[in-house]
Amino acid sequence: MESTALALFELGAVLFALGVLGRVAGRFGMSPIPLYLLGGLAFGDGGVLTVKAASEFGHLAGEIGVVLLLLLLGLEYTAPELVSGMRKSWLAGLLDIVLNATPGAVVALLLGWGPTGAITLAGVTYISSSGIAAKVLNDLGRLGNRETPVVLSVLVFEDLAMAIYLPILTTILAGVGWMAGLRSLALALLVIAIVLVIALRYGRFVSAIVDSKDREVFLLQLLGAALLVAGIASGLNVSAAVGAFLLGIAISGSTAQSAAKLLEPLRDLFAAIFFVAFGLNTDPQKIPQVLGWAVLLAVITTLTKIGTGWFAAKRQGIGRLGRARAGAALVARGEFSIVIAGLAVSVGAVPGKLAALASAYVLLMAILGPVAARVVEPAVRSMQRRFAPAVG
Repeated sequence: MESTALALFELGAVLFALGVLGRVAGRFGMSPIPLYLLGGLAFGDGGVLTVKAASEFGHLAGEIGVVLLLLLLGLEYTAPELVSGMRKSWLAGLLDIVLNATPGAVVALLLGWGPTGAITLAGVTYISSSGIAAKVLNDLGRLGNRETPVVLSVLVFEDLAMAIYLPILTTILAGVGWMAGLRSLALALLVIAIVLVIALRYGRFVSAIVDSKDREVFLLQLLGAALLVAGIASGLNVSAAVGAFLLGIAISGSTAQSAAKLLEPLRDLFAAIFFVAFGLNTDPQKIPQVLGWAVLLAVITTLTKIGTGWFAAKRQGIGRLGRARAGAALVARGEFSIVIAGLAVSVGAVPGKLAALASAYVLLMAILGPVAARVVEPAVRSMQRRFAPAVG
């Protein structure tokens, strides 16, 4: 079979398989991310069947998927919401960093992966999945609960922390010296500050540049602007993902709402390819070697995320049941943990085992998160009934 025909056949088979996996995930009310990763592991190096032609396309498509993931995330927030979220949740946000980044860093050092591996794995275990958390809250009918604004404020803090963390990680992965690294970090912080000021004061002008009544023109301008900004940001060592996120923040009002609706199908397509591409580049034979560490991290960081949500909700005067629900909503890890691991693995700055550990960890947490959110309420109510007589 000629190369073009083979590439089309493999790509078609992969996309069709993704659709089937997505349907299976929807049937069981779970995120499709674990199944996408498993699909990539099955058809990558060391898997059941290797699809080399599809993996070549998957690399660039995966990069576009990351850009769209962060662009859509930015579109969900306005600059005032980010500032307000920072003010409300800064203490809980700092506790979140300490409790959830530390286990990843410690495990990486114990495995001998050095400071670069420690900083990378710290990010993997730190960041919750905004997408999974939002879906779980919606599916369980908790969007109107008192603790939900607390959950969202912690997620906002994490996303803004990523805008600072990713340029730092990119600089470290590039292997530049301390002075060059500090310059890159200062430049990243300056860019973030400028974009926030523009979004606060001149967001309507940014929206006007990309907006159009013609859907085709709107899509081309929006996607083109996102890729342009991502490319410029990447060239400045700020991270393409952060550039897309900041562009999303700068677009506001009805333009942001229309952009989100228009880009959602594209995001879902390219994000699915991104997760598969990550799985394709991960050797599944290395997973058993790090599975024990993945389980250990899953147990520890489930407890630390619940503790983070409990603390944040308690500061807002929310009762024990609401505190537990807030913590459980933050447990899931997903898209951004894989983005972080993918950045490090793609430049060869960390061992291949880190990709295997990240895959196993995200597989566990993407399943455990929604399960924890569902069972936490009956579990807490059961404990309250059991210990109520003793308290009385």
